Amino acid sequence: MEQFKKITIEDKNILTEHLSLRKYRACDLSIGNLILWSDVYNTQFAVAGDNLFIKFVEGNNEYFTFPTGKGDLKQSFEWLFDYCKKHDKEFKLNVVDPSMFEEIENLYPGMFEISYQRDNADYVYNVEDLKNLSGKKYHGKKNHVNKFKKTHIDWSYEKITDENTPECIEMVKEWCTQNGCCEDKSKADEICVLIKGLKLRKELNMIGGIIRLEGKIIALTLGEQSGDDMFIIHFEKAFSHIDGAYQMINQQFIINELAGNFTYVNREEDMGVEGLRKAKESYYPAFMAEKGIVVRK
Repeated sequence: MEQFKKITIEDKNILTEHLSLRKYRACDLSIGNLILWSDVYNTQFAVAGDNLFIKFVEGNNEYFTFPTGKGDLKQSFEWLFDYCKKHDKEFKLNVVDPSMFEEIENLYPGMFEISYQRDNADYVYNVEDLKNLSGKKYHGKKNHVNKFKKTHIDWSYEKITDENTPECIEMVKEWCTQNGCCEDKSKADEICVLIKGLKLRKELNMIGGIIRLEGKIIALTLGEQSGDDMFIIHFEKAFSHIDGAYQMINQQFIINELAGNFTYVNREEDMGVEGLRKAKESYYPAFMAEKGIVVRK
């Protein structure tokens, strides 16, 4: 299959077959992200020479991913060079980590350059840190959690199931109304993708959790496993007027679903949004998963 086609849920197996051969720290190449966001980013894939290529389309720009699979790497790059030439597209790779660029340099010394965008780097945390919230640096987070528990006696945690999924969708719609999705396309897109994720949770092997307060869902989270030691949080929503709701779903999901099963949790990038960056930095990541763009010099 040497033609690019749009990614759908039916492509899950072929994507998994190739992407599972390499350990990714970035969230972009997780199966859930590729399938759920395919409508928004017109995400496509092709298989050539037993290697998988992903293509992201943004307006007139096309970005490709590093070839992944059992095929010959140099032959795969030559195929991609020919594709770009034939379709009059600039050769651009995206979501390239330092180890990938090293492989490119070994094949084509000095031909390409990479630039890393801080806004796109993923925040990767130690699961144990977010579970325990120990030490002075997490004092504020722990205070929010303790205040929530002291103020609200009637709260509970649940895993997302078929039975509570309809309630989750209603909670997300209410969050959308409260947070101005009608005036913000990016928020509206994210909510549509989140609802799609809730509906396809089982098919995509995703895991989620909710916090109830007096029986009502006030916070939820949803994500998926990546490799053998990392979990990616794709979505996290809570009613912000309830103090501590975000901190509670963060910690309770870690305690109930991730602790003991994973070493790291990836909470994705901040996209350069100041408030989001401050929030993500305040949880003290173990490291940042860098993602670069590669072009010809």
